[in-house]
Amino acid sequence: MKKTFLLLAFTALIGLQVHGQDYKTAVGLRAGLPYGLTAKHFLSKTNAIEGILASTFWGGFVVTGLYENVHWTGKYPGLNWFWGAGAHVGFWDKGRNNPYFSDSYRGNAVLGLDAIIGLEYTFDDIPLNLSLDLFPTFNIFGYSGWGGINGGISARYVF
Repeated sequence: MKKTFLLLAFTALIGLQVHGQDYKTAVGLRAGLPYGLTAKHFLSKTNAIEGILASTFWGGFVVTGLYENVHWTGKYPGLNWFWGAGAHVGFWDKGRNNPYFSDSYRGNAVLGLDAIIGLEYTFDDIPLNLSLDLFPTFNIFGYSGWGGINGGISARYVF
């Protein structure tokens, strides 16, 4: 399955038009915490929404929605910095221990707020966008309190 996906992704990259730093939608993979699928869609030149469908290292699943403000760095074409905020909802198997939660918490769901800040680079010659971000979280429902500062690297195919 992984080989088939990589073959299809590589085939899609061959023979496509050149994309500049401006793009409307990009979809790809995210490594880090949380890791999974990511999609980013621009509503205007400087405002975007990002969705993350992710797994966690302790067998959970998290859905995150973010509203982001994107700015050109001013010097390097294709390099932008961004910041934003959003929310997440997560679920995991009660039988697996979450190392970030105390032993007294036995729930299996969490709802919270997120912030994000990072850099992204969109290549001119291939339809690829790479981003690096920091992702602080705060849980409101379930295991409430500071969720930590997560981070990730994303690689997205630009449409």
